[in-house]
Formats: sequence, C-alpha cells, structure tokens
Amino acid sequence: MRRAIPSTQALACFEAAARHESYTRAAQELALTQGAVSRQVIALEEFVGVALFRRTRHGVALTPAGEAYARKVRGWLLGMERDTLDLMAHQGTGGTIKLAAVPTFATRWLMPRLPQLAKIHPDITVHIDVQTRPFLFTDTGFDAALYAGTPEQVHNWPGIEALHLMDEDVVPVCSPQLLARAVQRALGRAWQPLAPQALADLPLLQQSTRPQGWVQWFQSVGVDAPRAMDGPRYELFSMLAVAATQGMGVALMPPMLVEAELARGELVIASAQPLRGERGYYLITPAQQMPSTVLTAFSTWLHRMAQPSHAAAG
Repeated sequence: MRRAIPSTQALACFEAAARHESYTRAAQELALTQGAVSRQVIALEEFVGVALFRRTRHGVALTPAGEAYARKVRGWLLGMERDTLDLMAHQGTGGTIKLAAVPTFATRWLMPRLPQLAKIHPDITVHIDVQTRPFLFTDTGFDAALYAGTPEQVHNWPGIEALHLMDEDVVPVCSPQLLARAVQRALGRAWQPLAPQALADLPLLQQSTRPQGWVQWFQSVGVDAPRAMDGPRYELFSMLAVAATQGMGVALMPPMLVEAELARGELVIASAQPLRGERGYYLITPAQQMPSTVLTAFSTWLHRMAQPSHAAAG
C-alpha cells in the first residue's frame, strides 16, 4: 500500500513559502522559479485535499490549516536534515540522541558524567536542549527527555514511558565562612554539622518553585522556625548554589547538584538531616515505539550511573 507522504520537494517549497508567506522569496531561497514553487504548492494542496494558502491582494497568506501543517512540516524537515547530517558524520556507525533536559540537572549531574559515556560508547553523541515542561514527542525532534517532577506529573504526561532514576532528596548546605559564624571549630578539625535548631537563626535561601521547602524541612526535624519563609528567592538550583557559595545563606540542595562545590570545599553540609522531596528525576521516552539501539544503550548507562554506588563515586 502506498504511503500518504508528499514529495520532499513539495514539502520544502511549501515550508519556505509558509515561512516567508511569499512564493517569490521562497523561490529565491530555493534557487527555483516562482512558477516552480507555485506548482509544487498546488500539487501539495491537491495531494492533501486542503487549501494551505489563500490568495490576497499582496500575495499569499496561510490558512489556519496551512499554518498548523507548516509547523509540523518544519519540524519534519529539520529532523530529516539533522538525521542526515548525523548519518554523514558517523558514516553509518553509532548514532545520536537529541535529549530534552531540565537545565540544572543536565549541567551539574549529567554533563560531568558524559566523558564516562564516551569511554564506553565513543560512537554515541548526545545533543542537549533545555525543556522544563512536558511536551508531545510527535511535535518535537526529541528522542528522550530528562525530567524532574512528581509521580503524578509523570503519570499525567501522555504517550510516554518513564524510567525512575533517583529521588530529589535535599540537605542544608552553606559556605564554610557562614558556618564559622554559627559554630566554633578547633584547628585541624573538620566542620561539624549544626543542630537543626541552630539553622533557624541563620539566613535562609529560598527556592521560588518550592516555597514551602524550609517549612517542610524544619517540620521534619521537629524545630519551630518562625522565619522559615524569610530570605531571598531564586528559581533555579544553580542560582541557589552560587548564592550559598558566596555566603549569602543556607540553601536546601540535592547533594548530587553541588558535587563539585562540596569537593572543592566551597560548600559544606550544614546539617546532615535530609528531606525526601516529592519530586524525582526520570528518563522519559515515547511509548509504543521501539527504541533504537543507541537510545537503549544510553538508557542502560544512565540508569546505572544513577544508582547510589555510582552516584557516590561520581
């Protein structure tokens, strides 16, 4: 049975004409005549049985159906171009993954570990774009996503399969200089974490997307903290990490997102009382679609790296 797929030439002409809303400018871009572009668009309209453009006094304008179709065609053509360039670059071996990811987790946890992926799978290339909200894979060119959310949010993401990687446990962290203001340390001795009550007297850094974070932490350790919601608010964990290293206050952070600062001594754990967050980190892939060998290898490696033994080693 013949597939209902228009010619690539017709789609390329339509996409260019839709982007410019001009047959003339599309023809200039594609090095064709205006008549050739017009004929390709007419052939496409006859193929789909839908008017994609309406003629105006000044040229052409997209119909609502044409506007919606143009967005999809643009994504298809970009994906085809990307896949062709990837095939040419890898000469038929290995492959690429286009990954959507929440920014701080990608920057601070995934990217420092990608050299280990390269050692095991040197033929796999990972492209990363920022995406913080659920999306439909059919509307994008993404192969997978790294997502931070609650189990309910993951359950409500349609058309996906989710692999749980880790929970988002948080602990209070701060700079050594700030900790020195609250506790005396003998020379040559390591920093000793504070009692939870002592943290209530230190400046607290708030995360705007989790406004109840400190309230929940103090409740979990049985401490009354009237100022639990005071302090400057920042949206991203990366912002909190920078503010904490500069001595501006104590931040509730997943330790995995400040591994480098803890290793360099720029941050210390102010209290070893973790709070199990409602959110976790997941690898999201399209459902009902056979994963490629490249995606399977990446998924297996990622899940292994997220296990406690590997996370501690990282």
